[in-house]
Amino acid sequence: MIKFDQMKIPSKYIDEAVDQLSSLPGIGKKTALRLVLNMLNRSESEIERFSQAFVEMKQKVKKCKSCGNISDADLCTICDNPARDKTQICVVEDIRDVMALESTNYFKGIYHVLGGIISPMDGIGPADLNIPSLLAKLEKGEVQEIIFALSANMEGDTTNFYLFKKMAPFHVTVTCLSRGVAIGTELQYADELTLGRSLINRQPFKLNE
Repeated sequence: MIKFDQMKIPSKYIDEAVDQLSSLPGIGKKTALRLVLNMLNRSESEIERFSQAFVEMKQKVKKCKSCGNISDADLCTICDNPARDKTQICVVEDIRDVMALESTNYFKGIYHVLGGIISPMDGIGPADLNIPSLLAKLEKGEVQEIIFALSANMEGDTTNFYLFKKMAPFHVTVTCLSRGVAIGTELQYADELTLGRSLINRQPFKLNE
């Protein structure tokens, strides 16, 4: 069998398209070539709609100014929903975790997206995360409960501990997901039933966990 790196692509334009697609996570050169050849057989109008969708996504999708979730407006649909409980904030690592938790239909509060977790090995510290705006919400005195919903690993626990200490002056209830989410599991990969139960059975957060 001929390996991909031995193949000769007879077009510099196809070669460039393959390079661009294979730069996406999880897409190798062979998969990228298959996708490119499929697109080559589509009509010009289909390709224009395809490319325009990504251009508009990049130009128009923004971060919610309140929680950091993705949004088409200044406020995401969750923060802008008057039916959501604004006294309850679920703290997550990134937008994929918001999507995962929303799919359970258990949580009726709002979210706060940190944009990562503390990871010295990756050069990520507290200053790199969306923490100041979370503390600013607590200063208003309207928040009653903070729910830690970070990945159940060392980095997630380190971030929980850091946030818990920062929140101590505000005297809010701090809880965390029950350990129905397995140790070492990234939140976005947990199934909906496990996530839902972990939310319902959340526990008080303690520094000696």
